[in-house]
Amino acid sequence: MEFIYEPERIYMKNEDGKVVAEVTFPENNGIANINQTKVDGSLRGQGIAGKLVKAAADQIIKDGNGITATCSYAVEWFSKHPEYKFN
Repeated sequence: MEFIYEPERIYMKNEDGKVVAEVTFPENNGIANINQTKVDGSLRGQGIAGKLVKAAADQIIKDGNGITATCSYAVEWFSKHPEYKFN
């Protein structure tokens, strides 16, 4: 399965078309807030949430925005990845 990229959202669908993993990052005044990371129980333990947050951070940087997070998973992820600047 591959990630699907949209403005302010990256997600993944299963073979039935159901969204099974998602990260959202609405942008306001040049700062994108990673505010939600969800992964279906069937995918837990595969590192999907971390891959989603990394993909979101990379997309936010590519778009020229700053990064902040209110999602508890994303906040923890950034604490373990100091190479990403976090506002």
